[in-house]
Amino acid sequence: MPSLRLFAATLLVATSLSPTLLSANEHRAKEPVIVVSGSGDAAVAPDLAIVTLSVAETRKTAREALDVANSSMAKVIEALKKDGIAARDLQTSGLSIQAQYAYPQNEDSTPKPPVLTGYAVSNSLTIRIRDIAKVGGVIDQAVTLGVNQGGDIRFTNEDPSKTVSEARTEAVKDAVDKARTLADAAGVKLGRILKIAETANAEQPRPLTAMRMSKEASDSAVPVEAGENSYAVNVDITFAIEQ
Repeated sequence: MPSLRLFAATLLVATSLSPTLLSANEHRAKEPVIVVSGSGDAAVAPDLAIVTLSVAETRKTAREALDVANSSMAKVIEALKKDGIAARDLQTSGLSIQAQYAYPQNEDSTPKPPVLTGYAVSNSLTIRIRDIAKVGGVIDQAVTLGVNQGGDIRFTNEDPSKTVSEARTEAVKDAVDKARTLADAAGVKLGRILKIAETANAEQPRPLTAMRMSKEASDSAVPVEAGENSYAVNVDITFAIEQ
């Protein structure tokens, strides 16, 4: 019987507290608030370039095409390493071997069976260049050694956390300023912050047109402009309105 009395007492306490707890929850749910969004951005010069270069060759046999492409790419990789590019910053990003066909027609325009004309091989290398000043020279040297396709240059930052923090601070300031303006216009007093939510920040580098290179381009230097990277942050903040 003692355990039964203890259960009854516990139930009685819980029952007596329930209306109070519900009332408090209802009050919080109806608390007047101001919800604002803020945005901020900060820019910084890039310190890392990611470049993709390719060697594409077409020959009668797959073996011939692969051998020529391999030889050119091996020379490119060896030269890059001698120039100070670390092995960890060189990565094969694509290798393609494809049969090439011609599609002849009869005199009456009906198709003839496809005719195998050769094989095309493409070997792509992605290079992380940590010295931005070397980007133009790397491209120029690679073309000289056999690279004949390329583009997709992307300038980024290895550690943008400091710049993102600056953008985050600006976003919060922007939201607070908006909330104060709204509160003043409505004739109310801004209260404590109830909630802060940040949306994902995004890197927004200045666009660089992709390049299409040929061996003839090796006679001139490759001009490259790195520009700036802008990092944007957006926040949503909920403020209480003081009663």
